[in-house]
Amino acid sequence: MTALGSKRILLGLTGGIAAYKSAELVRELQRHGADTQVVMTDSACKFITPLTLQALSGKPVYVGMWDDRVPNGMPHIELSRDRDLVVVAPATADFISKLVHGVADDLLSTLCLARECPLMVAPAMNRQMWENPATQRNVAQLREDGIVVLGPGTGDQACGEVGMGRMLEALDLVREISAWFQPKLLSDTHVLVTAGPTFEPIDPVRGLTNRSSGKMGYAIARAAIEAGARVTLISGPTAIEPPRTAHVVRVETARQMLDAVNRQVDDVDIFIAVAAVADYYVANSSSQKIKKEGGVPTLELALNPDIVEAVANLPNPPFCVGFAAESEKLEEHAEAKRRRKKLPLLAANLVQSAIDADDNELVLFDDEGSHRLARSSKLEQARMLIRHVARLYRPRKSAIPV
Repeated sequence: MTALGSKRILLGLTGGIAAYKSAELVRELQRHGADTQVVMTDSACKFITPLTLQALSGKPVYVGMWDDRVPNGMPHIELSRDRDLVVVAPATADFISKLVHGVADDLLSTLCLARECPLMVAPAMNRQMWENPATQRNVAQLREDGIVVLGPGTGDQACGEVGMGRMLEALDLVREISAWFQPKLLSDTHVLVTAGPTFEPIDPVRGLTNRSSGKMGYAIARAAIEAGARVTLISGPTAIEPPRTAHVVRVETARQMLDAVNRQVDDVDIFIAVAAVADYYVANSSSQKIKKEGGVPTLELALNPDIVEAVANLPNPPFCVGFAAESEKLEEHAEAKRRRKKLPLLAANLVQSAIDADDNELVLFDDEGSHRLARSSKLEQARMLIRHVARLYRPRKSAIPV
């Protein structure tokens, strides 16, 4: 099932230039499995036509209060009653003010006031409008009222200025919506994730590393946030954009990663070691570039620390999850590694099927045996892993003396 399969979403559009992004948002919601019903204000129709949104959603688009397509004449009631969520994107400064003050002077504002389901808004406006104290007071009140505010982002604006106020991109909004629907299995926990490769310098321009894109680790950080956890992400070199609410610590070498982990671990409930840590570092690395004219250099290699094993053997360790990438005999090598490192859970995969790919097929090893996860996107694999972690962690937490 796709991330939003069976979810019923009402998408409201208000009158801003960012309405053009809503067409892509409808497509992405549909692609992720959501049943999407669109409602527009009159002003929104000045920027994008109802016909466009009807073609993309496959449903009639509603604009007016007095639409006779609703048999009982009450679209402001009927349109939201079968919905799981209302999302207003874009939400203008004017519409946000209406929500705060309970103004109901058109179909969308009246529908939001009469709804029984949760409400999200994605602000979109000029940077000065966003920064205006009146807008900031209104947004604070929305949050106080339990309305979820998505964004805004920062960057170039249609007016030619640059700053906060851009509506989030369609994919970012879908991620936020999908995350909101995930069960909050790890609320009140602090999860520490290591991700990406480490890089061990030979000289200022060369080094030893492992093949790792960081995609799996970043997906797990995102899935942990979706599950309600506070997440610290310690990342080796990677170009991936981290989850917006993660606390990110950038490192390069294995020893730097261990130092960063040690600084965090006393405040951590769950440690998930996904990083592809280089097994060796160069003991005789050069501070200057090694010239080829000097012949082939001799590299003296030394063992790097095993980070997850070091954490698992602390006197009072967090719940530790290890990762293993094997090229053969997956079950034999992975289970042996789990037992040797004294880990309650280890996730493993065949390296040739996962590196640089957008999907994965993990096998989880714990005291109960092995659990194979069906091949799927790395984010979906991460969500399944987090559910498994939560199932093992909660009984353990309740057994710890206070």
